[in-house]
Amino acid sequence: MKTVFRRSLPFAFLAPFALAACATAQSPAPLAETTAPATPSDSSLTALVDEVQIPYERFTLENGLTTLVHTDRKAPIVGVTVYYRVGSRHEPRGRTGFAHLFEHLMFGGSENVENFDIPLEAAGSTSTNGSTWYDRTNYVETVPTGALDLALFMESDRMGYLLGAVTQEKLDNQRMVVQNEKRQNDNQPYGLLDYLMAEGLLPVGHPYRHDTIGSMADLEAASLTDVQKWFRDNYGPNNVVLVLAGDIDAATARPMVERWFGDIPRGPEVAEAPGGPVTLAAPVERVVTDQVPATQIYRSWTGPEMTDPDAIPVAVGMHILGGLASSRLDNAMVRGDEIATTVSAYALGFEEMSRLVTMVEVKDGVEREAAEAKLVAETERLIAEGPTAAELERAQTSLIASTVGGLERVGGFGGKGMVLAEGELYTGDAEHYRKELEAIAALTPAQVQGALQRWLSRPAYTLSIVPGERKLDGATMGGWGDEDLYPPPAPDARAPVEVTRTAPPREAPPVLPVDELTFPQVERATLSNGIEVVLARRDAVPMVSMTLTFAAGSVVDPVDSAGRHETMMDLLTEGTTSRSALDIAIALEELGSSLSAGAGVETSQVTLTTLTSNLAPSVELMADVTLNPAFRAEDVARVKEQRLAEIAQELASPGSLASKAFMPLIYGEEHPYAHASSSGDPAVVSALTPAALKAEHDRWLRPDLAQITAVGDVSMAELVAALEAGFGDWQPLTSVPPIRYLAAPGPAPRAQIVGVDRPNSPSSYLMLGRLTPLVGEPEGIEVIETANEVLGGGFLSRLNSDLRETKGWTYGIRSGIPAATGQRRFSIATQVQADRTGDSIVAIVDQLKAYPATAPVDPVELQRVTDGNVRNLPNRFETNGQVLGALVSNRLFGRDIRYQAQLPEIYRAMDADALNAAAAEYLVPDNLTIVVVGDRETVAPQLEQLGMDVTWLDAEVL
Repeated sequence: MKTVFRRSLPFAFLAPFALAACATAQSPAPLAETTAPATPSDSSLTALVDEVQIPYERFTLENGLTTLVHTDRKAPIVGVTVYYRVGSRHEPRGRTGFAHLFEHLMFGGSENVENFDIPLEAAGSTSTNGSTWYDRTNYVETVPTGALDLALFMESDRMGYLLGAVTQEKLDNQRMVVQNEKRQNDNQPYGLLDYLMAEGLLPVGHPYRHDTIGSMADLEAASLTDVQKWFRDNYGPNNVVLVLAGDIDAATARPMVERWFGDIPRGPEVAEAPGGPVTLAAPVERVVTDQVPATQIYRSWTGPEMTDPDAIPVAVGMHILGGLASSRLDNAMVRGDEIATTVSAYALGFEEMSRLVTMVEVKDGVEREAAEAKLVAETERLIAEGPTAAELERAQTSLIASTVGGLERVGGFGGKGMVLAEGELYTGDAEHYRKELEAIAALTPAQVQGALQRWLSRPAYTLSIVPGERKLDGATMGGWGDEDLYPPPAPDARAPVEVTRTAPPREAPPVLPVDELTFPQVERATLSNGIEVVLARRDAVPMVSMTLTFAAGSVVDPVDSAGRHETMMDLLTEGTTSRSALDIAIALEELGSSLSAGAGVETSQVTLTTLTSNLAPSVELMADVTLNPAFRAEDVARVKEQRLAEIAQELASPGSLASKAFMPLIYGEEHPYAHASSSGDPAVVSALTPAALKAEHDRWLRPDLAQITAVGDVSMAELVAALEAGFGDWQPLTSVPPIRYLAAPGPAPRAQIVGVDRPNSPSSYLMLGRLTPLVGEPEGIEVIETANEVLGGGFLSRLNSDLRETKGWTYGIRSGIPAATGQRRFSIATQVQADRTGDSIVAIVDQLKAYPATAPVDPVELQRVTDGNVRNLPNRFETNGQVLGALVSNRLFGRDIRYQAQLPEIYRAMDADALNAAAAEYLVPDNLTIVVVGDRETVAPQLEQLGMDVTWLDAEVL
């Protein structure tokens, strides 16, 4: 499936919810001179920890299957999470990547299920997915309560009745899909990093050395015999943790689990592959050239296993070094000497070891050696001095507070089911997350310093990736590591292997009726300055999320000023007239809040998430950054450098290159949408002045262009009181507010192919589409969007089923008609293996021609995109963030504020004729603009065979 490789802190619970392990640039200010709220006491940290509770019940079947059940009745949904104790570290030499390949195969159907996704999505499942990592393989879905029995049947059939359905054809197809996933990952800037990091830190044969996705040669060697042996050796119920979280209890769950899983026999215990931390004999340095826009330096070590007493203190120490917004590396290298555009430090945890990583992206014009020396010096300074009490308290509060919001999700990646499963699988204790949180709350500076001294004083592996020619081949990397000594394994001979049913047939259970979506009621108020406030009250977690939205966005920039408005929004959190950027960062960390400011295409937003108990001071901070940005010259200079670095990254990314070429072609160079999705024009950004940015702020950030939308555990009276205290003195201007101009006509659609040469690309990025006559949210837009869902709007769409599941040429493909208040476009995007670029374009066009002319919507598709969408609505609005996003969109597009509550009626009114008619009018292949980003030498001959003129653009001038 759409595999996610999980990269995280080593905390089993904190990992899904912890603050991002990278720090943003802030203005310089000594720690001793900052002004911030009082730091939390031990009792307040304990109170935060007490907010994180996942009570559960346990039972174990005779065959060894361990089941944990957590009851959460806030919505009629259940998260199903299945963890197998097998990952890439269990793979033998010559079969790297096999655990991940097998994960893909387990989505291909079983002896009693032709396709796992079709019945689950038809029943209303969301987050139907799986992933593989070094220590485990997992499968997740969140289903309506009435579909739980079906989901358990599916998972049990995958576990006990698989082999009779895995054919050579399926193996060959999923092998190609995984190889294209590898090509796609390798094709990104810094795409070889993981291979290089593992090679430098670990010796050949260490189970954590080879990459989870493996090498091309090993993937090609996997045979059906391997598949059958791997399944029998590793996928027995005694090697599994099943977690059910949500609208379910153990008394109800046990007979269901026994019914479906009880007859599956035990299997062998998974053979362990010990792989603890390794200490290098001496420091190692490596410099690698690649097609990247900036030098990045990584300094890393292996670290302690998950249950080691040092795991928590060393990870918190790394957070202080380069994870906090007020981190040591940020203060020294981004704000202080201003020699880096981005820094980070983090612990990446596995069951038996971890990676401790520091990273610096070097500012243009700075010598790599100088940046590396500063990175070493700041790391050694923290080791020698240890963190201050204030630094530790900020790290403790921010990390623990960030877990509270994660309690909203019962399933999926990062949900409560995953937290319990990982604790049980890795440590034998489903409540291991509590021990981690309690350990964080109890830490002292001396404990953190001691852990850092023990682990970061060892020899480091330093890897520098610098701009230049890519000389390494990702296809040969990721394997065991001794390929230079031994020939690669022989490719799969496709020898006949008996594939027969292993057990009598079983019938899938029916899906019970599903409760209707309960979309929250909405309250309205108006502040004294006229700003309208909308609140949806939800008390699942003691938190509030809110967005201050302005009718602006990057579309307000004229073409000759692209990037001005976004840069202005970036600077809001970089300092106010009374606070430095470091003051802001420290205040947020001590409050356990997050605050961001940025510009989308059609709106500019300041967004706050905070504990309800800290609402008032957090809103005051939100108001300060919105109303009183300082635009100091030094802050402006630094943020401009960071935005220029973002622009350079876009020019190195195949997807961004495709978008930068595609949007002006279909909208026209002068249209507001033409450049609104990019980070701007480097010349424009370089020329920006503090005065110009302040003028931009004063023009667009005004109360008569603002709306406030909030979701969470707060009353309207409490919310209004906090908002009045923060924003009440912000009075409307007497001048007429500016208006976004979005009605510029686009060029007439015409058929054209435009290539962008990106040498050494193992994949080609395709973007196809044209403008539609649709503007804003016309009546019946839901029918058009649902017709597109059949074509390319999801994993089961026709395009994805053809190019990925049947042909194996891509890791995924999507089509859509993105929402907009102006003229909307129809577009298709995918990354395909380079030697199938031309074939993929033909296949996409063929699918467009067939729908609906020769292939109208069939009954299975119709049920999935209508009744299936009705059934999955409760899943789609489970969290505060999901509801907040819906409300903000409703206000932007002029919908009824509770529009989502109307969707069941809208979906049920659709029929096949309506979807076919929409496809025939809006999803046809006429006059497509086709952009291809790839290796011209490989791609050009294929494009010539299509019979269309091809224009090639220079990536440097996009």
